[in-house]
Amino acid sequence: MEKSKSLSERDAKVIWHPYSQMHTAPLSIPIAKAKGAYLYTEDGTAYFDAISSWWVNLHGHSHPYIAESIASQALCLEHVMFAGFTHESAVALGEKLTALTGMDKIFYSDNGSTAVETGLKMALQFWHNTCLPKKKFLSFKNSYHGETFGAMSVSDRNAFNIPFQNHLFPSEHLELPSQGNEEKFLTSLKKTLESQEIAAFIFEPLILGAGGMKTYSPQALSEAIKLCRKYEVLTIADEVMTGFGRTGPLFACDLLEEKPDILCLSKAITGGFLPLGATLCNQKIYDAFLSPSYSKAFLHGHSYTANPLACAAALASLELLLGKPCEAQREMIARSHQAFCKRFHSHPALIRCESLGTILILEYSTAEPSGYLNPIRDRLYRYFMENRILLRPFGNTVHVVPPYCITEEELITIYSHLALSLEKQ
Repeated sequence: MEKSKSLSERDAKVIWHPYSQMHTAPLSIPIAKAKGAYLYTEDGTAYFDAISSWWVNLHGHSHPYIAESIASQALCLEHVMFAGFTHESAVALGEKLTALTGMDKIFYSDNGSTAVETGLKMALQFWHNTCLPKKKFLSFKNSYHGETFGAMSVSDRNAFNIPFQNHLFPSEHLELPSQGNEEKFLTSLKKTLESQEIAAFIFEPLILGAGGMKTYSPQALSEAIKLCRKYEVLTIADEVMTGFGRTGPLFACDLLEEKPDILCLSKAITGGFLPLGATLCNQKIYDAFLSPSYSKAFLHGHSYTANPLACAAALASLELLLGKPCEAQREMIARSHQAFCKRFHSHPALIRCESLGTILILEYSTAEPSGYLNPIRDRLYRYFMENRILLRPFGNTVHVVPPYCITEEELITIYSHLALSLEKQ
């Protein structure tokens, strides 16, 4: 190790960072510690983590209760293979999540992409085991479901997966049932389902994430699930981003009249401490894998499936999430976002300004088309970082997804910088 070099310089020599053009990317900012809603550099500069470090952090960084739960678990059991063995943390977490979601079974994995991949494989093998030739998936245009090949295949074709498109299996994509487009969407959906080829419809409920934070109505989605059930098409809810209170209720699917067959969770599941994915399903899905024949078993898994440390972190985070103080915080954030939107929804520099639960969305008006590669992204990112606020725009769309420990005063500070950014356009 070259002690004369800074951590950023040492990083540049050996690290390849995600979602970055390393040829032009500036040196990475070294974070020495984090507490509450703040990230601290080596020299003590504080950055407000206004997107919860890619939406994973729920209660604030280095929360002592979660940290202590992990430490206690580590001194008892750090890991055990999950084929043929079990442990208290995995069972207790499964009991809580099935009860909260109304699902019957849970399958653990490592992250959002693998939770989705698990759900896709469950759906395909469900039809294989029941001897029906259904192999196609249906999703929304502009959808994003992860970076593994199955997750990329059911996502819309976009900047994330251009180099791999010849290797992705085909899937169909429908327009989002945004306001005024609901009937057209349902008509298109019905026509697609009539082909009898669709194995499953996968969706991000109520709001697309990396696809531009586009929102749509729970009523239209409920009708879509009802249609899928009529045509014997499975439904998969990707709540990797929306789960654990982000949209208001504990899960976005809580706002639906119709429930999905499969539910994918990750990101905030451990409060931002450790990687963990979970794919939950109803009894119908599970029962299709039960057979005297081993060939019908779900032969899928990961080395760190149901890691005890991650499960312990998730249990501690859930306990905090279900408490009254956290509920009050989420309600405060939602009210504050709504007030901001009421003030700025008609601002000439914006195409839209809206909120959903604890998520605030601003789509900036630019000469270039909206989208992930819109060049305003770099300008906005630099502006907020110069003001010590971590916001990572999707092109011309800025989203605020704060940890639940945020105060009203801190929200006001973020809003003031958002307002100033509008005046600079």
